[in-house]
Amino acid sequence: MLEYCRKIFVVCILITLSTLGLYAQDYTTKSYIEKHSPAAQTLMRETGVPASVILAVAIHESAYGNSRIARYLNNHFGIKGKNNSKKIRSAYKGYGSVLDSYRDFVGLLQRRKATQPLFDKHNSEDYKGWIKGIARSGYSETGDWSRKVISTIDTYDLEKYDEKINLN
Repeated sequence: MLEYCRKIFVVCILITLSTLGLYAQDYTTKSYIEKHSPAAQTLMRETGVPASVILAVAIHESAYGNSRIARYLNNHFGIKGKNNSKKIRSAYKGYGSVLDSYRDFVGLLQRRKATQPLFDKHNSEDYKGWIKGIARSGYSETGDWSRKVISTIDTYDLEKYDEKINLN
């Protein structure tokens, strides 16, 4: 009987913690890549931005989906803007879904004057050129951003998600 009561107690604790959001299952780098690589590859085929670049920037900016802005605002790229969240106060933009965040990141690259030339200058297999170009455009204010993002691509072999795309 005592063992049964202990099991019930543990289940109640787990349910309570889960309800409070304190027992959230975090992504691992591997699970993040498995879940989001199809979206990155679709965007690569649509726009020419390498999937490795999309994934590596998202992994770097969102702590592979585990940061507060990723969890509460679906923002995986650290893009600033308005949000309507009642759970978190933040200067970062809120999205209806992670896919919306991914699409807005690529859209941002397409819209910004400083990154528009990358689409003509680099193909979908030149991830280093893309990363260095994004860094030069002022996407991040930290000086070692491009080194860290390129290291992420190399460490997790993200270039295997890239393929030669001919958009012309």
